[in-house]
Amino acid sequence: MARLTSRRPWRAVVLAVAALYFLLPLAASVVFTVDVPNQGVNLDAYGRILGTEGFLTSLLLSLELAAATIAVVLLLMVPAMVALRLGAPRLRPVVEVVCSLPLVVPPIAFVAGIGTVLKWGPEHLSTTPLFQTFVAIQDPDFPVVLVLAYVVMALPFVYRALDAGLRAIDVRTLMEAARSCGANGTQALVRAVLPNLRGALLNASFLTLALVLGEFTVAQLLGFRPFAVWIVNISGSQAQMSVAVSVLSLLVTWALLLALAAFGGRRAPSLTDSQK
Repeated sequence: MARLTSRRPWRAVVLAVAALYFLLPLAASVVFTVDVPNQGVNLDAYGRILGTEGFLTSLLLSLELAAATIAVVLLLMVPAMVALRLGAPRLRPVVEVVCSLPLVVPPIAFVAGIGTVLKWGPEHLSTTPLFQTFVAIQDPDFPVVLVLAYVVMALPFVYRALDAGLRAIDVRTLMEAARSCGANGTQALVRAVLPNLRGALLNASFLTLALVLGEFTVAQLLGFRPFAVWIVNISGSQAQMSVAVSVLSLLVTWALLLALAAFGGRRAPSLTDSQK
């Protein structure tokens, strides 16, 4: 008991230091956006954000890309990891290495490879139906190529989150119990396994959302203009407003994460509930 009591002051000190480390830069940024020399506090930088050209379109584009990336990466990874855990557990180290490769490959090299493929396709496939596919995935209104790139970049984070969630539950027992109740493989996965992976799915969604909203290198080099690229583009001419947009984007990200957490906190109907 005495040991627990002696540790509490240290915990408070660590939390205080961590809070200062994260909150002081944010507070300094807020002061920079509202403190105008010889005028005092002025919120004009925040008032001009909505009227600035490209703000809403770039923000909506980033949110659309984030939603599509989360959907694609979860639809790809959840069935694959469940099947890996049930049918081929010895392949887990191989899948782990493959999913970790985006952490090893520099973003510059990654986007250079994507650019090479995008240039090679139209040159060699101009007489085939695939030419229109290369054109469609580079549509500036919704660049599918960015979704594909973000899915690859999110693989390490999604894999770790889902792997931790799957380790905490007995997938085989859940699947067998659901099948004994008359469910097929898909129903067993959706109604028995996924509700027990709610925390892992939320963590994977959080990480993917943060990655997409903050990613700059790939989008900039490929010539697209989501929210992070738009912030950098206006920072040279409107420094104060660019910091205000960064603060606002941080608040928007927090709000989205809280919304995801609130949505994930709702109890999903289980296979047992549906049979009552």
